[in-house]
Amino acid sequence: MAIKFINPGEEPEDPDEESRTAEITRGVRRLFLDMGFAPLCELTLITGRRVDVAGLNKKGELIVAEVKSSIPDFKSDHKWTEYLAHCDRFFFAVNRDFPNELIPNEVGLIIADGYGGTVMRESPTLKLAPARRKSLTLKFARVAAERLSYSLDET
Repeated sequence: MAIKFINPGEEPEDPDEESRTAEITRGVRRLFLDMGFAPLCELTLITGRRVDVAGLNKKGELIVAEVKSSIPDFKSDHKWTEYLAHCDRFFFAVNRDFPNELIPNEVGLIIADGYGGTVMRESPTLKLAPARRKSLTLKFARVAAERLSYSLDET
């Protein structure tokens, strides 16, 4: 077993963080479906940044949830503000043990686990520019279709 040295002031890695992330993500996907949004995980934006969960509804609205499974994970994320220009609503998604007071009030808040999620604070509506909406919608559709095609080949 390899020994991992921790620098002074650095948080030790949490071996359960990956499973917490997976559980929160699953709950967000289920919540998005309940809200009428088709969820897609790990969608790479035009900027090259990747959102954790994006959702697209019948009206063409795009919502994004950024999953945070720990305080260090949240504190180390300085890129989330870049996502605001690429969605109609933005949420942080955390589990019930996460200190909600850390989440900025100007964005939405979802509490999720492996079974589902709840919107605890609604996101303000951000209006996507029409050209960006079209570009993101086409990207969403192409990525979803490609993933479906690959998954069908694996069976």
